[in-house]
Amino acid sequence: MSEWTFMTNHALVLSYLAKHPSITAREISMDIGITERAIRKIIADLYEAEYIHKRKVGRGTRYRINPDLTMRSDAHDDIAIGDFLEALGWRRRRRKSRPDVGDASTATSTTG
Repeated sequence: MSEWTFMTNHALVLSYLAKHPSITAREISMDIGITERAIRKIIADLYEAEYIHKRKVGRGTRYRINPDLTMRSDAHDDIAIGDFLEALGWRRRRRKSRPDVGDASTATSTTG
């Protein structure tokens, strides 16, 4: 009897990249149990579909998830990928908000 899982390899790779932004394809390969070449193909698919963004850091790559895209399934196209990943334990990084340039609360008074 063959083993099966609830998630595709694409979902597994995406969840690994979300939880470990600096992980290598080799490390994912060893954890998931598919070839490093297959992992690189999946990463390329995710990048092309804009589910992830890549940034070179030294000799490595740092991945960032686009949490606003929806799942690629007709049955679940109303679910944001970020919500799906949060259900798997991913903690969404909150961006630090910058005050608007024209915001009155940050403007300094020039009256004397």
